[in-house]
This record gives sequence, C-alpha cells and structure tokens, in this order.
Amino acid sequence: MDKLIGRHKEQSILKNCLESGRSEFVVIYGRRRIGKTFLVRRFFNDTYDFSFVGKHEMPREQQLADFAKALQRYSSSEFAPELKNWTQAFDSLARLLEAKDANRKKVIFFDEMPWMDTPKSDFVSSLENFWNGWAAMRDDIVFVACGSATSWMIDSLLHNQGGLFNRITRKIYLRPFRLYEVEQYMDEHHFNWSRYQIAQCYMILGGVPFYLTLLNPHMSLLSNIDELFFADSHAMLRTEHNELYATLFKRPDNYLTVIRLLTQRKEGYTRKEISENTGLGGAALTKVLSDLEQCDFVLPYARYGNKRNNTIYRIKDFYTLFFYKYIQGIDTKDPHRWTHLSSSQQVVSWQGFSFELLCLMHLDEIKQALGIDRILNDSSAWRSRQGGHGTQIDLVIERADRNINICEMKFSGTPYIISADYERRLRERMAIFRAETATRCSTRMTMVTTYGVLPGKHSAIVDDEVTLDDLFAVTDETK
Repeated sequence: MDKLIGRHKEQSILKNCLESGRSEFVVIYGRRRIGKTFLVRRFFNDTYDFSFVGKHEMPREQQLADFAKALQRYSSSEFAPELKNWTQAFDSLARLLEAKDANRKKVIFFDEMPWMDTPKSDFVSSLENFWNGWAAMRDDIVFVACGSATSWMIDSLLHNQGGLFNRITRKIYLRPFRLYEVEQYMDEHHFNWSRYQIAQCYMILGGVPFYLTLLNPHMSLLSNIDELFFADSHAMLRTEHNELYATLFKRPDNYLTVIRLLTQRKEGYTRKEISENTGLGGAALTKVLSDLEQCDFVLPYARYGNKRNNTIYRIKDFYTLFFYKYIQGIDTKDPHRWTHLSSSQQVVSWQGFSFELLCLMHLDEIKQALGIDRILNDSSAWRSRQGGHGTQIDLVIERADRNINICEMKFSGTPYIISADYERRLRERMAIFRAETATRCSTRMTMVTTYGVLPGKHSAIVDDEVTLDDLFAVTDETK
C-alpha cells in the first residue's frame, strides 16, 4: 500500500471532524489527478459506513440503481431497494445510518459528486433536504464530498445560495505537491534522482501526484518523458489533455480559449488583453478566470505599483505548458523525441522560462531563504513603461523594512556565470526600475539559481542568493 505523502494539514482537518461534537459536512475539491480520493481512502483506511462513486455521463436511473446496490452492500441486505428519485435514495441512506452504533461518528463518502447531478435529477435539492432535515440535527455524521469538476463543487456546494448556504462545515482544497513533497515521493519509491533532475521533472509534470505514479524509477528522466508523451499516439500523458479540461468544466471551450492564449506569452496578459484577444468579457470572463485560478491553472499576478488594476494572468500548470509547447499541433513519430531535443537551444530556453515559474510557485521557500518570511512583504512583477528589451522583472519583493529584492531566476547545470554584458544589463534594469518607480527603498539584486553564482569579476553585483536546495525546504506555510 502506497504511503500518504504530505497532506498534514488536510489530515488534521479530517481528524478534527472525527473528534468534533457535531455532524460535519466536508468538501474536498481540486483538479483532476491531484489525489483527493487517495487522501480520503488512506486516511479512513477504506472503512466507511457508506460510500458511493458517481458515474460520468450516466443517466439518473442508472446512478440510482448503482446507489441501491451500494445500500444493499453496506446493509448486508438480501435485496436492493427500488429507488425512483434522489429523495428516496437519501431517505434510505438515513435509515441505513440510523441502524448503526449511535456512539460513534459515521463516515459517508461521496466521490465524484458532480457526476451524480445529472440534468433534472434534483440531486442538489435532495442533498439539501438530507443534510438540513436529518444529518445536521445529529452529532454523529461525517459526510465527505469529493469531485474533480471544481467549478461544480464551488458553485453547487461552497457558494450554494439555497439550502446549503453556510452549511459546509469544512473545506479542503487539495493543491499540487511542492518540491519537498515530490522529493519525499521519489525517496519512498526508490528513485535515484538528484534535486536537479527532480526539478526538471517538476518543470514538465508539476506536482500532480498521479503523474508521478506513472514514472518508472528504473528508467532515466529522459526515457520516462519519452515513454509518457512520445512513445506512440496513445502515450498516457499525450492524451491526458483531451480529458483534463472536459472533466473539470462542463463547457470547456471558453476555458481552453483562454488557456491557449496564455501559453503564447511567458509574461502573461492583463484581463483587458485577454478580453481583446478572445472576445470574452464581463461575467463570463470573470468566471473563467476565477475557475482556472481555483483549479491551479492560472496565476493572477500583481504589477508593481499598480496592485488593484492591470493584474497579470499567466499559466501556472506545468503539464499544460509542456503540452502546448511540445505536443499540440506537432506531428512527430519519433518515440525518443525528448531525448533528442533535450540538449537543444529550444529546450534550454524553455527550461529557463519553466524555472521562473517554478520559483514563483515556491515564493514561501525563497522568502525563507532570504530570511524575510517573518517580515511583511508584497510580491509582484514590473514592466517598464518605456518597453523594450530588458525592462521586465518577473519577481519584485517589496519589504516593510524598506528593502526591495529584485529577483533574477536562472536555470543551469553548473554555477551561474555573470558576464560583463549581463552585469551591465542588470545595472541598467535596476536603474530604470528606480527611476520609473521613484522608490526610496534600497534595491537588492537577488539571484535564484540552481547551483549558485560562480564567484568572479562581475558577481559582486549580487546582494543575495537563493539556490535550488532552498526551494526544496519545508516552510511554516507548507508544513
């Protein structure tokens, strides 16, 4: 049995549910493949008083027939009840639970709940009646609802304006693994990979637990990527994109339109730019951006000095970025394409961009390494009003102690060498930043690299360093 990696806060919440003196309605949500079901199964050791899994695109009649069989199984009854609607289904569930020991918490687990809510099924209203009319009046129920269709989970449960308004007692949003959790997984499964290789893997697959389970510890990283993406037209992660967004969103077209746009520019787009390029606007665009953010696909990012307006939106899902860069629209039959591309300038450039994103996803670790995690600070991006080359800074950390960290992020296989030309460009960039922002704070050139900066004639410009090892650290926020 695979060990449950990380998820300490989430396990603590579930433990509190079992120990509380009230009935608990727990909503666990997050993107497809993120480990929601695995968390519940491992925490409760697959021991429930009732469990049911919704079926994708299955009509109400079949869902109810399967629900009846589940009731039969958990009651050890000879016959399955005949259920004509969800009201009857929940009434039968209540009777099943009433027959169990009243002196302990009863755990009910509904997995893939959005799939139960078929058209005209009245599933949500029946759930509302079950919870408000029976479960909430008791103190011995733990009702756990899971689902990958994040927009449905948010709209129908968390933001419900009807009978479930303010009825959810606990919510758990499951995020991708951070680097230290991926390393734990690798150690547990006997991967002999360096942190450099783990970072490279993260820059392709992200911290999605299911994707990690597809990796073979007896193969190199390059061979693994070839096998998962390029081995043939049906390679596991080559076809994953087709289901990913369709599973999360009932009508994915608008979401994919925005996603495809955001993959085209590494620095991202403002809402206005997204609207101009996609034709989406108003409430429709607001919902798309909000849902994509909730599912960890999009990162809203403030511009320095303009915190409220002109928020920048950029892709934060590594798998999506890799897919659109190397899979979508590319006709290749080379089963070793990644191995053959790995040392090309194209991949070197892509790794540089992907490493920047990796750093932005590990801001807490960077701040801890800089010793500013307990100082009030604000992170943003900055772009010169003049435009032109070299006038973009992807990470600016403004601190309450009147210091500003100007962060440069560089991915390389050796200690990074600062050349005379690069030193000149850094000094120019900092001078433009100070002039345009009129800041009175001290600016500190901060390098975030894989193996540090090589000491040399031009390295004195660097005030602070953060290395890859620092990004693998555990922080107070991630414990």
